[in-house]
Order: sequence, then structure tokens, then C-alpha cells
Amino acid sequence: MSGTSARLTPPADAVKPVRHPDAPAPGELLGSHYEHCFGCGGGQPHGLHLQATAGEGVSVTAEFTVKPAHQGAPGLAHGGVLATAMDETLGALSWMLRVIAVTGRLETDYVLPVPVDTVLFLEAEATAVHGRKIYCRATGRTGGPEGPVAVRAEALFIEVKVEHFIDNGRPEEIQAAMSDPNQIRRARAFEVNP
Repeated sequence: MSGTSARLTPPADAVKPVRHPDAPAPGELLGSHYEHCFGCGGGQPHGLHLQATAGEGVSVTAEFTVKPAHQGAPGLAHGGVLATAMDETLGALSWMLRVIAVTGRLETDYVLPVPVDTVLFLEAEATAVHGRKIYCRATGRTGGPEGPVAVRAEALFIEVKVEHFIDNGRPEEIQAAMSDPNQIRRARAFEVNP
């Protein structure tokens, strides 16, 4: 990545991330952590509906199709939507570490235009951990998982406690998520980068 800021360079004493023993198995579809998440939730009519899959080690793959509602310039994906796809894919790495984490910094390079109706093939990996900081990177390719890189990103995620969401989210959504009778959905709403 060109021009990466010093804030995205792990310190010398950072450690290699370790996949949590309870992480989803490689090839397992991760599903939506929250129905109303713009990135992965099915409850957002114009959301990305991004589908992420557990990879090997501390990595994930994902796909999303650029729809007409995602365009910026006529017929091309909006850069902010592409950044959102990168953020959502990078956030899914939390599943591999089994931590709750939020985006602290995201730097995105736009390499090629991405037309509407293109399937973007995304791959992300955690590269280092230092205390609560998780360093990671991702690429988005067109034409297949080995196609040309259209977008790439590096990010810093920060591990947080569930209180981060309870203290800062809108009370009605927090209450609705916490009142869900389905224990699995209730827990997942706060599991990864919402």
C-alpha cells in the first residue's frame, strides 16, 4: 500500500495474531452479526449484504455485488461504499480472534474503477496485535479471487467491551438487540465491529 501512515505500522514488540480455538472453521460462512448492519445485514434494503467466510489462520474472504444503489459516478461504485466493504471485511476478522473490536483507522487506496454489477472479491488478514490494537489489511479484486486489485486497505481495530455499544448506541436499538429472545442473535449483535 502506498502512503501508509505511521499509525498503521505495528510497533516492534507487536505479536503475530493467533486464531482463537473457538473461531469458525475455515470455509464456514460467518453470517450477519446484526440484521440492521449496513455492511452485512439482510435488513438493509440498500446495504452491501456482504457475505464473509472464515479463512485459514486469522483471515476471511468475502464477496459483494455492486448494485445501482451503490454508485457514485454514473455506472461506478461510490468510493465510500468500497471503503465500507473493506471495513466490513476487516471487521469480520474479529470472528477469528473472538474479540469485540471497532475501527480505529482505515486507509483505502482506490486502484481501479469498479462498475455497477461487478462482484468484488475481498480478502482480509490480521497481521499484528499489540495490546488492544489489531493491525490488518485487505484487498478487493474484480473478475475473480485472483483478478486485478481494484481496492486495498490497511486498518487499525481497537478491542472494546460491550459497554462501548451500550453507552454510545441509540437506546431503542440497544434495548431491541438485548431483548431479542434468540440468545444467539442477541450475543452476535455485539460480537464484531457493528
